Amino acid sequence: MLRGSTGIIGVVNFITFLVSIPILGGGIWLSARANSTDCLRFLQWPIIIIGVTIMVISLMGFAGACYRISWLLRLYLFAMFFVIAALLGFIVFAFAVTDRGHGQVIMNRDFLEYQLSDYSGWLKDRVSDPGYWANIRACLRDAGACKGMAHYVHDPTTGMLVLESADMFYQRHLSPIESGCCKPPTSCGFTYVNETVWTSGGAMAVPDLDCNRWSNDQRQLCYQCNSCKAGVLASIRHSWRKVSVINIVVLIILVIVYIIGCAAFRNSKRIDNDEPFGVNMMTKARPSRMQF
Repeated sequence: MLRGSTGIIGVVNFITFLVSIPILGGGIWLSARANSTDCLRFLQWPIIIIGVTIMVISLMGFAGACYRISWLLRLYLFAMFFVIAALLGFIVFAFAVTDRGHGQVIMNRDFLEYQLSDYSGWLKDRVSDPGYWANIRACLRDAGACKGMAHYVHDPTTGMLVLESADMFYQRHLSPIESGCCKPPTSCGFTYVNETVWTSGGAMAVPDLDCNRWSNDQRQLCYQCNSCKAGVLASIRHSWRKVSVINIVVLIILVIVYIIGCAAFRNSKRIDNDEPFGVNMMTKARPSRMQF
């Protein structure tokens, strides 16, 4: 039965258990995106592990509070300290590896374009690794990352569904992966046929090796392009920033809950030792001989 300080510890652990749910949910969301969009399957595991660990630790602390097991409560506080430190480290790491890179605005285009040179650091090196990129490229192709590019509109003359015109396509808001992997860079000067079929013609605005990598083969497209790698990095950056905001809120809650838990545990120890709360139990080593 929960009473007094142990009751507070029990409530604190229940809150901690609830806090672990959004962390675990964020990891599962990243995992779903890894299987269908970003195709980087290692990023979600630290968050999932932290979420599960917090959930287990909170149950351990709840059990310690219910049965007044002091060593289990000490272990809970000790483990929670390291979980908070791990979550803080992961948040710092996530912001550090996603601090560079952004889309470029192109004249007469509503979508952004992405260049690999705008990114740097560990995550860029990871994605650019030939062996690792081969797996990402295969994942994007198998997941049909470019299947959503086709848009049909009603022809005003016949009323039949036809593919959108070039002007309509240029006004679309494409995702980073659609912009980087499913069409050639605008600088190539290719002529629009449909969303994923382009013909070369005219001079390139600037020399770009991605222009030679583009293919109208629907299983190739621009999956070999540096712009595709940049699009994947931009998508990862967007996903990680979303999850990091949730993690920051969770971290603040965990720190507050941890401080309350420490205070409640200390108060529980005072009660177990029959020490009145707020009274200093110190005695003088050499009491004065003067008596009043």
